[in-house]
Amino acid sequence: MRKILVTGGAGFIGSNFVLYMRGRYPSDRIIVLDKLTYAGNLENLKSLASGPGYLFVKGDINDSALLDGLFEKEGIDTVVNFAAESHVDRSILGPKAFIETNVLGTFTLLEAARKNWSAPGDKRFLHVSTDEVYGSLGDKGFFTESTPYSPNSPYAASKASSDHLVRAYFHTYGLPAVTTNCSNNYGPYQFPEKLIPLMIINALKGKGLPVYGDGQNVRDWLYVEDHCRAIDTVLSRGRLGETYNIGGRNEMKNLDLVNEVCSIIDERLSADKSLSVKYPFKGSRKGLIHFVKDRPGHDRRYAIDCSKMEKELGWRPEHDFNSGIRKTIDWYIDNPGWWERITSGEYRDYYDLQYGDRI
Repeated sequence: MRKILVTGGAGFIGSNFVLYMRGRYPSDRIIVLDKLTYAGNLENLKSLASGPGYLFVKGDINDSALLDGLFEKEGIDTVVNFAAESHVDRSILGPKAFIETNVLGTFTLLEAARKNWSAPGDKRFLHVSTDEVYGSLGDKGFFTESTPYSPNSPYAASKASSDHLVRAYFHTYGLPAVTTNCSNNYGPYQFPEKLIPLMIINALKGKGLPVYGDGQNVRDWLYVEDHCRAIDTVLSRGRLGETYNIGGRNEMKNLDLVNEVCSIIDERLSADKSLSVKYPFKGSRKGLIHFVKDRPGHDRRYAIDCSKMEKELGWRPEHDFNSGIRKTIDWYIDNPGWWERITSGEYRDYYDLQYGDRI
């Protein structure tokens, strides 16, 4: 039985991972540590019953005393670090929080593991990172594990710094660490500041669909369940000290993605009278698309080469974009209460600040 500390476990990817692990490994004890900032939502984990297999702790990964207490009391032998400020736009508006959480927080967590894992044993520290540390690609080529780091936003720079810290702790202290760098995730429970949930929710409500620049920026899209399986695979069979790139092999231009979301929602609502009454709209929702001023330092293209994962560990994404986006749209249609409760207050203020003067 593993004692797994999942930091940032109430966020989008973290909560999906916790739910996945709870279902796959019911005998493991999972301790979720989350600060519950705007993007952390305990409602994501409401299906988990309290008991010997699960514990939630509200706290900050910068709190070394809290971390030491958890390692000692719970006997933590596995760490999966999702805790991060993760939205590029917010990092441009306020980079300090990204340094505090992504750099100093990762350092504090590494120190806690180093101090508390002095005794021999089967331990593992998995650090979840992003393809954005590599910078921007041209029209051809892919990011590999040997691609030089070239971050272009405060967010990417903070994640690059944390990746280097994890590498240093492996080589200097022998900390049993491994790093994963993933492409853009999508799926259930994603906070609506991100492109796909923002477009789904606005399209349902008949609101404008703001697309940065000319909409030709390219991203590789990874369904979150595939990402969770990949992390599980690296935890189980990945080589310590290594980096593994995790991608969906689903490259798409932003404008094409938004058009596809509109087409599926139009199709879905026209086939269901109750939904067409709930979300009335005349014509195609593609007419809601409008271009806004591009964000500073907007990388043109990301694309992951995940052949190392495929050849060495036998993992492959199971969802193409069509199947993943349909499951995602259906989830948002079926769970309006979840997103209606969070598309107000602080998020509403952020949305107005981010897009109001760009339209």
